[in-house]
Amino acid sequence: MSVIFKRRSIREYTDKIVPDELIEKVIRAGMAAPSAGNQQPWHFIVIDDRETLNEIPKFHPHSNMLKKASHAIVVCGDLPRQRYEGYWVQDCSAATQNMLLMATELGLGAVWLGVYPVDDRVKALKDLLDIPEEVIPLCIVSIGYPAENKGPADRFDASRIHKNKW
Repeated sequence: MSVIFKRRSIREYTDKIVPDELIEKVIRAGMAAPSAGNQQPWHFIVIDDRETLNEIPKFHPHSNMLKKASHAIVVCGDLPRQRYEGYWVQDCSAATQNMLLMATELGLGAVWLGVYPVDDRVKALKDLLDIPEEVIPLCIVSIGYPAENKGPADRFDASRIHKNKW
């Protein structure tokens, strides 16, 4: 439970490069997520090219942290792989949350950047990364060594709990 409460959106990074072995661990955690019908309709695009990372803020208004991130991982849904139409969003979201938790566990900083369902972001990212037509980028996970320290967050709110009925 501690990693759940410790996980925070980290947008400031040092210039230290995250090793490939840690990026693989983050993705392994993503691939351990549950998925509808166990179809695992995800693909992950790892970006460590500085020019590519710097291009994304030109079309994604909330992604300036990528200019200092060591890596980004684009989480994509492969529509032909889904058995139950539309569930790719939930499947890829579960994978993304697992990745954020693993990044925290490894001492990395990460933040979830939404792409889908904003059409201009989806199109621009598909064009930039040569993503096939039947694959949709859900989000980008920005990753690096944290240059900011946010304390644990307890967001529990008993007023949001309903029992049996609203």
